[in-house]
Amino acid sequence: MAAPKAPALPAILLANDLLSGDVVFRTAGGWSRDPKDARVVDTAEAAAALEAEGKASMAANAVIDAYLVDVDVNEAGVPVPRHFRERYKILGPSNRPDLGKQAEYTHLSSARRA
Repeated sequence: MAAPKAPALPAILLANDLLSGDVVFRTAGGWSRDPKDARVVDTAEAAAALEAEGKASMAANAVIDAYLVDVDVNEAGVPVPRHFRERYKILGPSNRPDLGKQAEYTHLSSARRA
């Protein structure tokens, strides 16, 4: 049996808030709706620890579906997911850029173009 695939690095931990359904990001002190606050890890050990924090938060019924997402950090210091699905997940409605996180957090404009 093959060993599980290691996550690509650097990475952040993304989840959905259990009460609001909002996409949230693990920070040094909890969870935030703003991806610029996300804790970025760049070693396998740090990624495993971050993933364990996500599992603990799921067990405490704070979030659901916590998983690691590989990112690039843009020139503004904002982690931008490398995959299309996660880029649009952090932004909000793709047909209404005046709504969702891309309207609230202007520093996300580069995520759409990535």
